[in-house]
Amino acid sequence: MEKYLKYTIYINLVIAILSTYMAFNFWETDRNRAYIFIFLAVITAFMFFFRRHYYKKFEERKRNNK
Repeated sequence: MEKYLKYTIYINLVIAILSTYMAFNFWETDRNRAYIFIFLAVITAFMFFFRRHYYKKFEERKRNNK
């Protein structure tokens, strides 16, 4: 289960990169859709850093308890 949680953090990073790519693709044709993808990229990038921070904190606490 812990290995699964370790890799789900990086799904947020992939979604942020894909959202940024889609925002650049839609920028000239549909500006409103591009703004939605930019918003999604910012939120998922924040979630990536937030979850990675807490995962590292959890791992450090786990190592210190042994």
